[in-house]
Formats: sequence, structure tokens, C-alpha cells
Amino acid sequence: MPVNIAELERRARRLLTPEVYDYYAGGVGREQTLRANVRAWRQYWLLPRVLRDVSTVDTSVRLPGVPETVAATPVAVAPTGFQGLASAEGEVATVRGAAAAGALTVVSSRSSRRIEDIGRAAANARGAWWFQVYILRDRDLTARMVSRAVAAGARALVLTGDTPVVGHKRRDRGESLFTEAEFLVNTGPLADLAQADQAADLSFADIGWLARLGDVPVLVKGVLRPDDARACIDAGAAGVIVSNHGGRQLDRALPTALALPGVTAELARAPEGSAPGGLGRVYADGGLRTGEDVLSALGLGAHAVFLGRPVLWALACDGADGVRDLLTGITDDLAHAMALAGARTLTGVAGVTGPTTAHSLDT
Repeated sequence: MPVNIAELERRARRLLTPEVYDYYAGGVGREQTLRANVRAWRQYWLLPRVLRDVSTVDTSVRLPGVPETVAATPVAVAPTGFQGLASAEGEVATVRGAAAAGALTVVSSRSSRRIEDIGRAAANARGAWWFQVYILRDRDLTARMVSRAVAAGARALVLTGDTPVVGHKRRDRGESLFTEAEFLVNTGPLADLAQADQAADLSFADIGWLARLGDVPVLVKGVLRPDDARACIDAGAAGVIVSNHGGRQLDRALPTALALPGVTAELARAPEGSAPGGLGRVYADGGLRTGEDVLSALGLGAHAVFLGRPVLWALACDGADGVRDLLTGITDDLAHAMALAGARTLTGVAGVTGPTTAHSLDT
């Protein structure tokens, strides 16, 4: 049976406190982008090929990193903060569950568990992980966290570029869910908490700074514009993640599904005078809920996709086993959809998605 993420969310909502559920589920403003992210994938219809040999279907994918990762699935775990609110083991359980499913995890710099504990759990489970980076006002603090993450086994860095300031959440109750110690679990005590706030003076030069600092590939998350995507690659990024932060930053930001084609088209076009073959890899997160959604993203040119809130629901319900079952189930749904679409491998997925004739997100 296909994974029912709506039911998984209902189960998680019963288990979580209202404050924690709203923290995870909520978006900014009127939550228009939050809702549109899910609906926007329905704007695409699949164009299946016939008379293709799909007696075996391969969902494996190569992902950048040091060393490079060969994941069993293109469905990976997006960085989500403070997972200890969903499960006592938090990110440790997530990396274990993802590893059991053969999936990559991106660990948030706002994690509930120490970077070293997460890295140790991933190594023991033979799982691959990347580290998500907020560049903080105290750049030395950022540098120390990056160095610790790479030393703990992070194979790449993911620079979140869409959060120069934190968006105002619609469901913010004005109550702190974290103690100061929980907030500072990976920074240590600070003389001024503002040191750990996100820096608002980012530039494309920070991509190169992080790459030199960690000596691993850097991807940029939060990209919606084709020109920004190209600028990231030109500045040294190994790839971009098309994302609007799950509707948690700028309300009415373009849904991922609608931004993805423009970015993939731009990065498939080699600059004038260069060798053909395209530029950096493109990834996507935001609103993906079914195997058909994943197939659509891959058909639109994404190399892999990331799930955020569904992983939190699975973690809240069943810990590491829940994360494993979610990722395995979505991958099974994808493999089934690939077979029906005549795509034996992920390379064969390209071109199986076409635009709908209806442009309304209200259907």
C-alpha cells in the first residue's frame, strides 16, 4: 500500500503537544506558500513510456560528498531543527532510520543532539550525512561547527541561503519550546545569545569560504530563481536545492514545483564558450508527499529530493523505525511509479513529466 503521510501526520499530532505540533507544521504569514507547496505538484502530469523493460527498477543515485555517496534512493532527509521535540533520541534516531533505508540525511545546525553523537550514530549505522549551515553573526562560531561536523563525518555542507532573518510564524504562541541549554547544544555557552543568530550580510563569496573551510562540496539551499542558481554554481557550489524553506520564511514565495523547471533549464544550459553538459546538480524540497510527486520532481530535472515534515511525523510516531519505514515506503512507491512510467533507472525518468493545462492551485 502507498505511504499515507496524511494519516502519519494525524497520528503524530495526537502524540505531540499542541505547541510542538504547531512549531513543526506551521508556516509564515497566511501560510499560502505552505499550502501551495503540496498542491503545486498536482500541476504536472506524467507521460509514461510503453514497451520498456521494467522487470527490474533501480532507484539508486550518486550524490556529491567526500567520499561520494551512492544512496539506495533519491529520497533524502531534509534538515529540520530540534528533532528532540519529536523523539528523545532526536537526530540520532533519524540518521539510524535513514541509514536503514539507504537514504542520505541532512543534519540541521539547530539540532537537538551534539554533532559528534549524530556522526557516531551515522557511522555505526553506515549512513551518509551532510551538515546544514546557517552562517551566524559570530563567524568563528560557524567555522568551529563546520570543522566539528566534517571531523564527525559530514560529507558535504548545505548552506541555507534564504534565512537572513527568521520569518514570523503564523502559529507562534510566543512561548519558548527550548531552554537556553537546548538552543546552545552545539554552540556551547555564549556571552551574548545574538552571536548564534543568523547573519544578514551573506554573499555568494560565502560559498567559497565554506568550501575552503570544510574541504568538502557545498550546496546552497533555498534557491528559487534561475539567475541565483547560476550565480551559486559560478561561485563554486556543487549544486542547489530548490526550496522555499517549507513555507517558513517568505509567504507567497513561489512553490518549489513551479520554480524547479526554470532552475533545471538554466543549469542544463552551459555558458557560452564552455563545454556542453550543464553545470551543477539540482535538488528539491517542499511539499513532496507521494512517489508520483518524487517522480515528477525527477522528471523535471531534480537529481534527488528531500522530505522534511513527513520525517518528523514518522520520528514522532515510531522513532528510527518510523523514519526507515517512511523512506522505504516512499521509495517503493517511486519504484512502482517508475515501472508504470517505463523508467528503469533514474536516468530514464527524464522527460516523463509534462505540464497540466490547468494552472490553478485550487484544484
